[in-house]
Amino acid sequence: MLGAIEAGGTKFVCAVGDHLGNIIDRVQIPTTVPEETMKQVISFFRKYELDAIGIGSFGPIDVNLDSPTYGYITSTPKEGWKNYPFVQTIKAAFSIPVGFNTDVNAAALGEVTLGAARGLDSCLYITIGTGIGAGAIVQGNLLQGLSHPEMGHVLVRRHSSDTYKGNCPYHHDCLEGLAAGPAIEERWGKKGIELSDQIEVWDLEGYYIAQALMQYILIVSPKKIILGGGVAKQKQVFSYIYKHLTELVNAYVVLPELSEYIVSPGLGDNAGITGSLLLAQQALENG
Repeated sequence: MLGAIEAGGTKFVCAVGDHLGNIIDRVQIPTTVPEETMKQVISFFRKYELDAIGIGSFGPIDVNLDSPTYGYITSTPKEGWKNYPFVQTIKAAFSIPVGFNTDVNAAALGEVTLGAARGLDSCLYITIGTGIGAGAIVQGNLLQGLSHPEMGHVLVRRHSSDTYKGNCPYHHDCLEGLAAGPAIEERWGKKGIELSDQIEVWDLEGYYIAQALMQYILIVSPKKIILGGGVAKQKQVFSYIYKHLTELVNAYVVLPELSEYIVSPGLGDNAGITGSLLLAQQALENG
């Protein structure tokens, strides 16, 4: 029996299930301060005899096993969570194997194992919502090096008509600063869900996302790209992404039919929590 935590800046989703993605119980807990949130997380899991727990967490996090701060949430602006020993807290409570990675890497693992990229050995999962993040599977393994990928903060060319300054506290007009949900709301004065019929909103959004996708495609060459998150639920944005990406690539590389290559999550909103169950299974197998 496996436990899974999908830790987000707004809420934690905790579930109990198996490595096939079957969930027998789940709960949603508000992300407040660690003392409050983790108390509820631990209380939920104490009802079960678990063999391992997998964590897919908001970041940045330390995923370097040789680092003295492995298992920590590191430089997050989320109040109370900076330098928080996430893995250590769970291990202290349960003394079982714990898998740990980013929420988007967990979602990528879920999608390549049981979702839209099933049967492939590579994919890219991108969430476009309150923030922008991406996880990647390359040759069957989660992409990781010095740290985990932070693809939401790549730099993009500003559109000539866009005067919005960008709202990333670190880089201002990186991809997240220009194209995440809060940027849409601040630029246009309304949430994206209220702007669904405004062509100019989604054309601009597609312009920025397509630039990032071109960089990812040229560097990582994923066999499938999966777009999740609240902004990506506005399905009209996909056609603008396809349009701008086609123009940018300019036939330099041959891509599959874009409507089959760049898709919504096969697991829907369960990509992250399913991937976290799989992280637990990996931790169990690795001892």
